[in-house]
Amino acid sequence: MKINNKMEEAINKQVNAELYSAYLYLGMSARCSELNLKGMANWFYVQAQEEMTHAMKFYRFILERSGSARLPGIEGVRSDWKNPLEMFAAAYEHEQKVTALINNLMDIATAERDHASASMLNWFIDEQVEEEANASEITEKLKLVGESREGLFMLDKELSTRVFVDSTQPAGKAQP
Repeated sequence: MKINNKMEEAINKQVNAELYSAYLYLGMSARCSELNLKGMANWFYVQAQEEMTHAMKFYRFILERSGSARLPGIEGVRSDWKNPLEMFAAAYEHEQKVTALINNLMDIATAERDHASASMLNWFIDEQVEEEANASEITEKLKLVGESREGLFMLDKELSTRVFVDSTQPAGKAQP
């Protein structure tokens, strides 16, 4: 069944929001690299990859429902982050905004009685719980570390172990 116009428009906006998220995290990754915090740069780089897969999941959903994908320009992001705490606090705040956007999509799906969209959105609602928790946890660890160079070094090392796993695809399913 073809996606209705209201849902299509809203999901197209979400594709843009997810691409903006990827752009934001890529910028934060670059800034961490400049600060010689390679582990944090890695964490943000992996986060950017995740956001790209989220954008593509929405994009593919529109096309699978015989809709039209619209790709307006992506807004620029700041690059003058002072320190990791500022970046991770902003990441946490950003994830809260994304959660609100996803919840709004679910509200539209419910109002439009679009069960296919609601089913797909359930995955994102669950994902946002994890996204917020991760950014919040690191923000709180950075607050605990304070000015400790040793603590910052240890946290940077911990974040260097993060690897990208495409959780949007069922195991064994190839991406188009």
